[in-house]
Amino acid sequence: MNSRHPPLFGISGRSGQGKTTLIEALLPWLGAHGLVVNVIKHSHHSVELEPPGKDSARFRRAGAGEVLIASPYRYAIVRELNGADEPPLGELAARLSHADLVIVEGFAREPIPRLEVVRPSAGRDPLYKTDVAIIAIATDEPAALDTALPLLALDDIAGIGAFICERVGIALEDQFATRP
Repeated sequence: MNSRHPPLFGISGRSGQGKTTLIEALLPWLGAHGLVVNVIKHSHHSVELEPPGKDSARFRRAGAGEVLIASPYRYAIVRELNGADEPPLGELAARLSHADLVIVEGFAREPIPRLEVVRPSAGRDPLYKTDVAIIAIATDEPAALDTALPLLALDDIAGIGAFICERVGIALEDQFATRP
């Protein structure tokens, strides 16, 4: 697999359907299979990593294009767009460190394969009826959906993880073949 461009796979769905919960459950499963997985999350809100009066916010307000905040535990880079267009998903993914897979939540207009989380009892219109990038559905009520798309049980993390890997060309049985 090309380490410079790991495959991107989207998890989509209306608000409150369980996208974040599903990604949280998939990450340890994928990691247990030897995969390094990055996540890109889109937000429609302004992202603030530190309160407005803190140093990094003051540096951005003073005109810094990017501010890197580092500690012994993590680091974050905050880039001000200053009216420029939001970077496309591919450009953002290229900024991440090596991974075998990048899971994307949001970026619904990007042409990447995606799985939709649908909970029919929530009464929200599903996206799969109009989004051609959706290739499968994870649901807790398969009988309530009328679709030819593959239906995966929302609580079957192994099944969903294996489906994603198969769709992006990651052979799970080969993950340990090159490792001692």
